[in-house]
Amino acid sequence: MELDLATLAELFGRSFSLWWAILPGIALGLVVGVLPGFSPQNTLIILLPVTLAMDTEAALAFMISLYCANHLSGGIPAILVNIPGSGGAAATCIDGYQMTKKGQAQQALVLSFVASVAGGLITSVAVLALLPFLAQLGLVLRSVEMVVIILFGLTLIAVLAAKDMLKGLIGGMFGLMLGAIGTDTVYSTPRATFGFLELYDGLPLVPVLIGLFAISEALVMLEERFTGTPPAQSRAAQWKDTVEGLWMCVKYWWQITWTAFLGLVVGVIPGAGAYIASFVAYQQSRLFSKTPELYGTGHPPGVIAPESANNGVTSGTLVPTMAIGVPGGSTAAVMMIVLQYQGITVGPRLFQESPAIAYGVFVMMTVAYIFMIPMVMPLARYASRVVTVPVHYIVPLILALTVVGAFADREYVFDMVLALVFGVIGYIAVKSNYHVTSILIGVLLGPIFERYLLRSLRIGQGDIMVLFSSPIANVLWALLVISVVLPIWRERRLARTAA
Repeated sequence: MELDLATLAELFGRSFSLWWAILPGIALGLVVGVLPGFSPQNTLIILLPVTLAMDTEAALAFMISLYCANHLSGGIPAILVNIPGSGGAAATCIDGYQMTKKGQAQQALVLSFVASVAGGLITSVAVLALLPFLAQLGLVLRSVEMVVIILFGLTLIAVLAAKDMLKGLIGGMFGLMLGAIGTDTVYSTPRATFGFLELYDGLPLVPVLIGLFAISEALVMLEERFTGTPPAQSRAAQWKDTVEGLWMCVKYWWQITWTAFLGLVVGVIPGAGAYIASFVAYQQSRLFSKTPELYGTGHPPGVIAPESANNGVTSGTLVPTMAIGVPGGSTAAVMMIVLQYQGITVGPRLFQESPAIAYGVFVMMTVAYIFMIPMVMPLARYASRVVTVPVHYIVPLILALTVVGAFADREYVFDMVLALVFGVIGYIAVKSNYHVTSILIGVLLGPIFERYLLRSLRIGQGDIMVLFSSPIANVLWALLVISVVLPIWRERRLARTAA
């Protein structure tokens, strides 16, 4: 069925009429996203009996709005207390928390909210227009191309290591070593599991994320509290700070647009997560910036790029789900369960049998982001007050919520202990001036890189040249080389100019 204006208007009308399902979904998604360890797929699984009892369109509206709001709110704790609410918000910590330390928490939150909503709106509208093409993109980008895409994210380790190359590379290699824990991809042989069955599937992401960022930050806060170190700068929240944040978003509108499309492309690839999109977007944003030296010091584009890409992924993950019947992520897989329970089979035939569902999903996503605008913008003024809460109140709260979050993901007590272990590792890294984000990038992207690399080599029967057998991959290789060489050339040129 062709998507004409009359059909599109009808779909928008039906989506707006489901406001009673969208608003609770947004509210719940905002709460879940702020709590590290509580993912949207786990929440939807808990609420599965409720969604199965609802009408199909209402259930989809509820799940989509929760999913989108979760991606938006993950940046709130990342900005305020250096604790990413999800893996996709880890890159937001780099500049977002630095803005908070400079007394610009409210502006950083506005940047995050506007970039998230705008990125989600842009990509969901684009999907409605480009759905047939994007569905083919998910089939064209295979293991060989994914190897290069993941390498874009891994090069961020070198970017973070710019100030202290040795420590940065040591942190990145340590993260890659930790990412190798578990059974290997080919023979399922245990590696560095030390006999713990809980590690056979690899290091669980949530306890590692919570330990490296949340618990280590809580320990640093406690140390500053008892040593008398002055806390981060803070001032009373004012509406003019919100307006200032909005003006920054207008100033960097092109940054929001192209990083949103970057997130969309990464999201279309089945299995590629929001954390890949956010790290790649941050790395590319810094590469093409005229002031790359400002990144990591509280630079607004450093908040905009990962947040826009993070929310551009939301519509991208649903493209392969609806178009080819392959879930683009774990949340999309839960949505497939609900649709199959209702007797709806996703895939190419969905557009002939149930076009209102096929296109309606992306219309509902657009409407959900529209509803978020009045809901989240006032939140920036009041959420920024978190930084004024005394340390002896906020640290126990962080520790309690994060340890429970570590348990909630897999419901293993082992994961709670693992979170505490990584909390100590993160604390030592911070005090020794090692970048914990470099460690996290290795843990996140290392196993995925190994999986796609070995899959590509098996396809090529062990020939390394298979990585250069695709025209798309060769173009990506060229762009990767440029992204590595260009910063080095730029720094040398600036050094010669200064001399």
